[in-house]
Amino acid sequence: MKKFMLLIAGLGVATAAVPASAAAFQPGWQNINARQDRIEQRINQGIRSGSLSRREATQIRNEYRGLVRLEARYRASRPGLTMQERRDLDRRYDALSAKVRYEKHDRNNHRR
Repeated sequence: MKKFMLLIAGLGVATAAVPASAAAFQPGWQNINARQDRIEQRINQGIRSGSLSRREATQIRNEYRGLVRLEARYRASRPGLTMQERRDLDRRYDALSAKVRYEKHDRNNHRR
């Protein structure tokens, strides 16, 4: 009987943990802080490799800082972010990420 109760308790804990972990590890989804870190890494890598010019990097970093300020304004208005604010930030980070990708691969500043 004890084994059965332990099995039921273990299944209950596992069942409760699955939805939380599944949401955190959805493929293609990153939280805002992870996206910020990834974009910053890509900018730095582009500067080191020469695939981003100083002008391009400055322009991208200015846009990045603007998004950080926008997120701070969103968070200052209430605790946390609304779904609309999250969607807006996601859309803007998607656009910035695409810009970084484009600028890194436009072949106008390769050192090779």
